Amino acid sequence: MNGNPNRPINRIAIVRPSALGDVCRTVPVLVSLRRAFPQAAIDWIVQDSFVDAVRAHPDLNSVIPFARRHFSRVWRSLPVAREWLAWSKSLRTAGYDAVYDLQGLARSGLITWQTRAPRRVGFADAREAGYLGYTHRHKIPAAMHTVDRMLALIQADGVPAIRDMRLYVADDAMQWWTHMRDTRGLKDRPYAVLAPTSRWSSKRWPADRFAQLANHLLESGFERIALVGGKDERSQIEPLLELARSNDHILNLVGQTTVGGLMAVIAGASLVIANDSAALHMAVGFERRYLALFGPTNVSLVGPYRGEQWVIQPPVDPSTLNHKDASIGSTIMERITVAQVIERLNQRLAAPAEIPQ
Repeated sequence: MNGNPNRPINRIAIVRPSALGDVCRTVPVLVSLRRAFPQAAIDWIVQDSFVDAVRAHPDLNSVIPFARRHFSRVWRSLPVAREWLAWSKSLRTAGYDAVYDLQGLARSGLITWQTRAPRRVGFADAREAGYLGYTHRHKIPAAMHTVDRMLALIQADGVPAIRDMRLYVADDAMQWWTHMRDTRGLKDRPYAVLAPTSRWSSKRWPADRFAQLANHLLESGFERIALVGGKDERSQIEPLLELARSNDHILNLVGQTTVGGLMAVIAGASLVIANDSAALHMAVGFERRYLALFGPTNVSLVGPYRGEQWVIQPPVDPSTLNHKDASIGSTIMERITVAQVIERLNQRLAAPAEIPQ
C-alpha cells in the first residue's frame, strides 16, 4: 500500500452505496481487501435498501446503511438534518484507517470525506468533484469494465486484486424462498428466472416476446418459471402477467421479493434470462447460467463480467450507447427476435456455467 507503510490498517470502509447491480459486482474489492488485511474490520457503506446484497458475505464485518431517500430531505426537515449529523458523526468516530470510494460521485465522495480517515482513496476523475473527498487519487483508465476498474483502483493503492464475484444469501432470505418453493409448487423442481423489467425503457425487451419465450421454456423441459421485478414495474410486463394468471407453472414474484429474496430466487435457478439489470449481475455472482439482453449500453464496460459471449445485442453505433436517452425508447431492444434468443438459449444450455476469473 502506498503512503505510510508503518501505519497499521485495522479498520476499513468500502463506499459503494448504489446501484444494486453495481453493489453486487463490487464484492471482488471486498474479497481483495480481506485477503490483504485478514485481521482488519471491514465495513460497507451501502444504500439502506441494498443492505441484503452484501450483509451475508463472510468477508464483511458489518454493513453501514445509508438512508439515501430519507436523507434527501435534510434541507427541508430539521429532525432529518439532526439524523444526518448524527450519522455523519458516527462515521467520523468509527476510527477508519482507510476508506475506498468505488462509486466516484459527489455523494460518495462526501461520505468518504466525512469518515475523516487518514487514507481516503478514490478515482482521480471522480465525477461531480467527488475527488475532493480523497487524500489519495489514482488515475485509472475509464475504458475498462467497471469491475476491472474498481480492482485497478485498489491495485494502484497496493492491494492485490482477487476476482471473486461470489455472492451469498442471508439465512432468513433463503428460509423465505424455501417456504415459498414448498407452498407454491416448486419444491425441488428445476426452474428458470425471467427478469423482464427495467427502470429505463431502452433496456426493456418487449414483454410479449418474453411471454413467447416463457412458453418455449415450459415446452423445453423447465417445469416452472419465476418472474421477478419491482412492485412499480408491473405495468411494463402485462402480457407476461396475463400469461402467469392463466398458467400455474409460472410463478409471479413481481413486487414480492426483497433484495435478499431476489438473491435467493436467483441462487437456486437453473437459468436466468434478464435485461441489463441487477438480476443479471446476481446470476453472475451465483454462477448461474444466464442470457443477457442488451440495447444501447456498452457491454464491454458494464456487461456481465467476463461473460460477454452470453449477451444478445443488436449491432449498434457506439455513439448511440446512452440508455438514458428517452428518444431511443425500446427501438434497439425490439431488434432482438424471439428466434435469436431461442437459438442462443440452446447454446447456453449446452455449455457449463462459467466462473469469472
